[in-house]
Amino acid sequence: MSSENNKVPFEERLKRLEVIVTKLEKGEEPLEDSLTLFEEGIELLKSLEDELGNAKARVERVLKGEKGE
Repeated sequence: MSSENNKVPFEERLKRLEVIVTKLEKGEEPLEDSLTLFEEGIELLKSLEDELGNAKARVERVLKGEKGE
């Protein structure tokens, strides 16, 4: 995962991923551009999944703390 992605807010990365998916679904981009977009999309997806996983773990820690577990 690129450390540059971590500097961009989650919501902005998600919007960028949505733009990439839309472009790829249209199928109007040249092959090389499509591959570049695909690679960027995969990198964004991984960074978003990592951040969501961290957020989930944080919520679970807070909930366990409240329950006294």
